[in-house]
Amino acid sequence: MTHPHPTTATAGRRRTALATGVCALFLGAAATLGSPSASAAGSSSPEAAAPASAAILSAMQKDLGLTKSEAVRRLAAEKKATSVESEAREAAGSAYGGSWFDASTGRLTVALTDRAKADEVRTAGADVTTVAHSARRLDGVKKKIDALKAPKGVSSWHVDPRANSVVVNVVASRKADNDVRTFVERAGKAGPVTVREVREAPRTFAAGTVGGDPYYTGNVRCSIGFSVHGGFVSAGHCGRTGAQVRGWDNSTIGNFRGSSFPGNDYSWVDVGNGWWTVPVVLGWGTVSDQLVRGSAVAPIGASVCRSGSTTHWHCGRVLATNETVNYSQGAVHEMTKTSVCAEPGDSGGSFISGDQAQGVTSGGWGNCSGGGETWHQPVNEILNRYGLTLHTA
Repeated sequence: MTHPHPTTATAGRRRTALATGVCALFLGAAATLGSPSASAAGSSSPEAAAPASAAILSAMQKDLGLTKSEAVRRLAAEKKATSVESEAREAAGSAYGGSWFDASTGRLTVALTDRAKADEVRTAGADVTTVAHSARRLDGVKKKIDALKAPKGVSSWHVDPRANSVVVNVVASRKADNDVRTFVERAGKAGPVTVREVREAPRTFAAGTVGGDPYYTGNVRCSIGFSVHGGFVSAGHCGRTGAQVRGWDNSTIGNFRGSSFPGNDYSWVDVGNGWWTVPVVLGWGTVSDQLVRGSAVAPIGASVCRSGSTTHWHCGRVLATNETVNYSQGAVHEMTKTSVCAEPGDSGGSFISGDQAQGVTSGGWGNCSGGGETWHQPVNEILNRYGLTLHTA
């Protein structure tokens, strides 16, 4: 997150206290605001040692129906599942069929096409189930579908390891359209495909500017994703390369140094003019900020929370990874789908699992009154693309 114009550390702390207590909704650093004193506390504070801040625990209780103790245990189980995934995948070898976090057992489940690999995978710390198709086979099917031109009635498609097929999502009201039927037929020829109906097509979550809202460029309002050394990352549809970015006080933060949309949906903005970055996600003045300590990828089925300038904290589950989303502006690849809600203005904001950065909000369908689904662009892809380093506590 960024802070504006302090000339001394004391001034910065005064600015932080004011922002956290009064002006949280007006800060251009909507999704990652924090203070130097907060980040300096590091692991010495009780909160830094906890799996998540009060903000995430509160949102998990509200959105996932968990008690506080259940949320803490869930995060601990997910952290362990995340840590064993790479070893379990290596143990599975070519028999690997995908993996996911099973909330009912609190463990990672790995799909295998060869039962002979089961003992090795269990030794790595995961449960196993057998399937017909390997992840490599399903990824190849999805790649063939990516080459097709999708009509508006097809919202997205992804590899679902639990279904052991490629899932093609079609808008229910458009399923009988000739172009949708043709696309589904052609997709089915690529390999194992499952068709599912969804209520709405996804859309991006940028919004028109409103006085006092977070960062904006031109007439678009978005949320900051995560601090990196030298700036922050956000969504690509929020602004083009070179565009100026202004903060909550209408002062210049910096410029988009890189931006890609469609195809991808990511960007990064350099920070200067008296603003700086810190490794936290904003608590919105009612709870403590969440420290960011890394970017380990949460598995399918794990809990994930989102912070944005419009709807603040909301949580849900990871539903799919490496999904192609068919926006009206064009397809965006390698997205992560979640059950978290979002609304216009939340675009670009933080997705985080525990203290691990996951991605920046791209778009979705629905809202935070009636529910919906939201996609994020994985943060590690953005870091790799631009050679950036995540600012961590």
